[in-house]
Amino acid sequence: MENEPRKNELMKRFELSLEGKVAVLDYVEQGDSVLAFTHTFVPPELRGKNVAAILTRFALEDARRQGKKVVPQCSYVAAFMERNAEYADLRAGSVPLAGDGA
Repeated sequence: MENEPRKNELMKRFELSLEGKVAVLDYVEQGDSVLAFTHTFVPPELRGKNVAAILTRFALEDARRQGKKVVPQCSYVAAFMERNAEYADLRAGSVPLAGDGA
């Protein structure tokens, strides 16, 4: 259905169709309990319409429903998770920051 995000398990991506264009968020399964979100693409015609945020929120909620953790390899998803603390619990592991002294 257009205007509703959906999970395309065959293509390993989440999709949102609008105005005849498709925005996608690709993922890779890492074992049974982790999803790596690898790439987000929004066609130029759909940019500035909050499409990436809608798609990312849908994908994160899907991971939560499945009890999976997320590795945000895509810079957009990483920034989204930083801005939206309600998804912090979904982040798989943590990477120490440079100069951390750890």
